[in-house]
Amino acid sequence: MPDWVTIIASILINISAVIGVFLAIFALISVLERKILGRMQNRYGPNRVGPFGLFQPVADGIKMLIKEDVVPARADKVMHFLAPILVAATAILALGVIPYGRNMTPFAIDGGILFFFAVGSTTELAVFMAGWGSNNKFSMLGAMRAIAQMVSYELPLILTTLPVVMVTGALSPDAIVAAQDGYSFGIVPHWFVTTPWGAAAFILFFVSGLVESNRTPFDVPEGESEIVAGHMTEYSGFKYATFFLAEYFGMFAISGLAVTLFLGGWHAPIAVLEFIPSYVWFFLKLSALLFVYIWVRGTLPRTRVDQIMNFAWKFMLPMAFTCIIAAAVWHYQGRGLAGWLWSLAVIAIVYLTLCLLLETKKKFARRTYRFAE
Repeated sequence: MPDWVTIIASILINISAVIGVFLAIFALISVLERKILGRMQNRYGPNRVGPFGLFQPVADGIKMLIKEDVVPARADKVMHFLAPILVAATAILALGVIPYGRNMTPFAIDGGILFFFAVGSTTELAVFMAGWGSNNKFSMLGAMRAIAQMVSYELPLILTTLPVVMVTGALSPDAIVAAQDGYSFGIVPHWFVTTPWGAAAFILFFVSGLVESNRTPFDVPEGESEIVAGHMTEYSGFKYATFFLAEYFGMFAISGLAVTLFLGGWHAPIAVLEFIPSYVWFFLKLSALLFVYIWVRGTLPRTRVDQIMNFAWKFMLPMAFTCIIAAAVWHYQGRGLAGWLWSLAVIAIVYLTLCLLLETKKKFARRTYRFAE
C-alpha cells in the first residue's frame, strides 16, 4: 500500500484503541464509583439493572441519548454546541501521549509533557464558552469559578512537573519512565516518589489534579446548593453526558501522567515481578489512584471557594517551588543518601515554616451562636 494509506491506518488504529479502552474504563468506573461510595456510606449501590447492577452504564447511556436536547432561546448556539466537544477533544488528546506499557505510547513525541499541558490548558476556554454561551447567570458564575481555580492550580501542577524534567533532562514521557528503571537490592524501585522531593511533588500534583478534574472536595463550580450545576446548568441530554465523559477522561489523563512522572510508569514495583506484562502494572497503578479519587469524594466535604484559592497561592505554590530546589539539592549531592537527607531537610523546613506562618486556629475557632432576645 502507499505510505499515506499506512500512516492514516496507523493513526486510526491508535485513536480507536485509546478511545475504546478508556470508554470501557469510563463505563466500569461509573459503576464501581457508586458501589464503592455506597459501601463507604453504608448504603446500596446500583443493584437493579443487570446482575449486580453491571448494566447501569448501558442504562445511563440510553437515558442520555433519548433525553431532549434543550437549548436556551437566547443562547449563543455555536458556542453552546462546541463547548462540550472541545472539552472532550482536549481530554482525549491528552491521553494520547502517555506511555501505557513498553513501546505502547499512542503518539510518542519528544515534547510530550509540553503537549499534555498545552492541550489541557484549552479546557478553560471550553468552560468559558459553556458559561458564556448558555446566557445564564448561574452558568457564567460557575464558569468564572472554574476558570479561577483551574488557572490557580495549573501553576503548582506544572511546577511540580519541573523537578522531574530537570532531573531526567527530557520532556518525553517515555524517557522519563526509562529514567526510573532499576532497583536497589532488587526490592526498592528507583521511582521518583521514593525521594523526598518526589513524594512531596507527587502529593502536590495529585491535589492539583483533583482541582483540575473538578472533583470533590474541590467541585466548587458545581456547588448544587449555590449555583446549580455551574457551567453545565443549561446542558441536557448527550451534551451533558459529553461533559461528564470529559471530566472522567481528564481524571484518567492526570492520573496517568502522575503514574508516568512519579510512580515509575509501567515498571514493576520489585525486580522479580518484571515478567508480568508492562501494561498490567501501569493500569494497576492507575486503578489505585482512581480509587483514591473515589475515596476522597466519599470522605471529605466540599471546601469554600476562598479556602481553595488561599490554599493554592499561600501553600501549594511555595511548596511547588520548594520541590524544585530540593530536587536540585538531591541532584548536586550525587543522588545518594546525603542528597536524600538534604532534600528532606529543605522540604521539612519550608513545610514547617508555612505551617507556622499560615496558622488558622483563629479563623476556624469554635463558633459562638448568639440569639436575639
